[in-house]
Amino acid sequence: MKRPILLFAAVSALITNARAQTDLPVDSGTFFLHKFEQHIGKETYYVRKYKDAVHYHIDFKFVDRGSPVPLIAELKVNPVADPLELTIKGNTSRFSTIDDKVTIRGNEAAIRVNDSSYSQKVLPLSFPVGGYSPGTVQQVLIRYWNKHQQPASIHMLPFGDVQIKKSGMDQLTFNGKPLTLNRLTISGLVWGNELVWTDNDGKLICLITNDAEGDKLEMMRVPYEELLPQLISKAATYGMELFARAAAPTGVTNKVIAVTGGNLIDVNTGTSMPNAVVLIEDGIIKQTGKVGEVKIPAGAKIIDAKGKTILPGLWDMHAHFEQAEWGPAYLAVGVTTVRDCGNEFGYINAIKAAIDGGKGVGPNIIKAGIIDGKGPYALGIIQADTKEEAIKAVDRYKENGFQQIKIYSSVKPAIVKVICDEAHRLGLTVTGHIPQHMTLQQGVDSGMNMVNHVQYVYSVMKRDKNRATIFDDSISVAAIKFIKDHHVVIDPTIGVFELAFRNVKDDITKLEPNYYNLPLPLQALFKNMGEEPAQAAKLKPMYESMKKTVKVLYDAGVPIVAGTDMGFPGYSLDRELELYVEAGLTPAQAIKTATITPATVMSLDKTTGSIEVGKQADLVIIDGDPLSNIRDIRKVSVVIKEGRVYDPVKLHQMVGFKN
Repeated sequence: MKRPILLFAAVSALITNARAQTDLPVDSGTFFLHKFEQHIGKETYYVRKYKDAVHYHIDFKFVDRGSPVPLIAELKVNPVADPLELTIKGNTSRFSTIDDKVTIRGNEAAIRVNDSSYSQKVLPLSFPVGGYSPGTVQQVLIRYWNKHQQPASIHMLPFGDVQIKKSGMDQLTFNGKPLTLNRLTISGLVWGNELVWTDNDGKLICLITNDAEGDKLEMMRVPYEELLPQLISKAATYGMELFARAAAPTGVTNKVIAVTGGNLIDVNTGTSMPNAVVLIEDGIIKQTGKVGEVKIPAGAKIIDAKGKTILPGLWDMHAHFEQAEWGPAYLAVGVTTVRDCGNEFGYINAIKAAIDGGKGVGPNIIKAGIIDGKGPYALGIIQADTKEEAIKAVDRYKENGFQQIKIYSSVKPAIVKVICDEAHRLGLTVTGHIPQHMTLQQGVDSGMNMVNHVQYVYSVMKRDKNRATIFDDSISVAAIKFIKDHHVVIDPTIGVFELAFRNVKDDITKLEPNYYNLPLPLQALFKNMGEEPAQAAKLKPMYESMKKTVKVLYDAGVPIVAGTDMGFPGYSLDRELELYVEAGLTPAQAIKTATITPATVMSLDKTTGSIEVGKQADLVIIDGDPLSNIRDIRKVSVVIKEGRVYDPVKLHQMVGFKN
């Protein structure tokens, strides 16, 4: 952390020197930063005005679950807000960095991105931006947009375009008096839309965005902090309205649908029926069989699947549905059900209500409500350190339709048992992290039914000096036996570790072949995620052990459910299954972890998870044979969710993906 400290010292010196050079007053402002509504840091900016330029010196830092995320930036504009230079260096999340400089001289821009330097022509209406942070840069960007008569689009440097739109005004009460704020939407800086409120002087009051991990992050100007809950609620409402307007033309509903001629996969047995028919009526599977044996009613919509594979809709058992755009992105790759493993309470309720009510596009959502303990590593505002707080939190989730509780890392060991006991009393299961000062065995003995992330299995196994697991050691053997004997469900999220531990010098398309189909803000988000070569090499034995653990667990009879913990929207579920096959599972076994197994562990296998008569019509048609080549699972041609037919190309286009 020495470099950010030195940078801050340098910035402080610049400010001191500037004060010595002019008598003009220094302007400043501070935003509190929040994740899951929890205050986790702040951004402070100082403004120095000269005759020919205005300098913004910005110190941005939050601490996310114990990990500092510091960023220093300096923005220079001329007196009428035209940009001159942006320097930005530091972290944008726990796992990603930025080191950019853009200097504009006339019609040319000198650009440095990490260790790459080049120059390019500056197009009219261009502004240097480094992403969602710092908020101060977005404040100046909005002023630039206003100064240029609110153009439809502004070119970003070093790349991309940003769109700013007026979306309305909100009347609030602040300090007992009416307060009117201007509401804007900004797209192009992050994937999807940011919501922004400014006052009549153009000062940024609130920014609701997504950070470089894809988590929702709120920036609130300090004097207005008390308004944050109201604005978060409004953001959910406005986000749903945007969602609903975008959703209308996407899916088509037909009373009767016949999928004909495809290779129908029975995920229970791993076998297939060639030249099959699946008959769907009112969103329910009515009949399956061979072509010629199933009578297709007159007027049925016919979907020709000849030469293709018919699979049940896929499941992502570790989602964080942080924004409306995840809905189409999931459906586009055939994911028709997700388990949301912790979210802002009001936001996930609004998302699910919109989808279930036909006002939004997205998969079925199973809600797992997060509970953490208090402390420096806590996440979110639903925290419990006492028996009473724990019971109250569990009861609230139950009353609001949550099907599971997710325990997070700071819950005290004694409270874990209280949460599990209350959840079980109410008919809920419990998943989550193994909290600090507990082992996997202790968490399970306290009542946890499922565990997120394979790292907690790895942590209780014997390892050598290179941090590779010794699988045949008695400690490792006993750990696997314990998990099996206690019927623990494991959600490995191997793809998370592949992404976090990867060598940033490697070609990212080897990990994600659709990388260049992602919207530009997502490409920028993932570009620097990983480790430098030397550290990546050190972490490789740990990663390979985690991957092999999936095979060892599966062979022992432990239920494995595929989950992503976000990653590349939608595509990371495909990657998770590819990694299971790399670990030694057959493609049929891997597909089972994303279909009937999650349905079974969530007690929903009577209604979903496989293509059987009487079950919900959630299907995906693959232009290939994933039983022979798991990578074919990426070749989605048609998606059906509850009898509604979706075109994956249109779904991806809705949320800015290329095809």
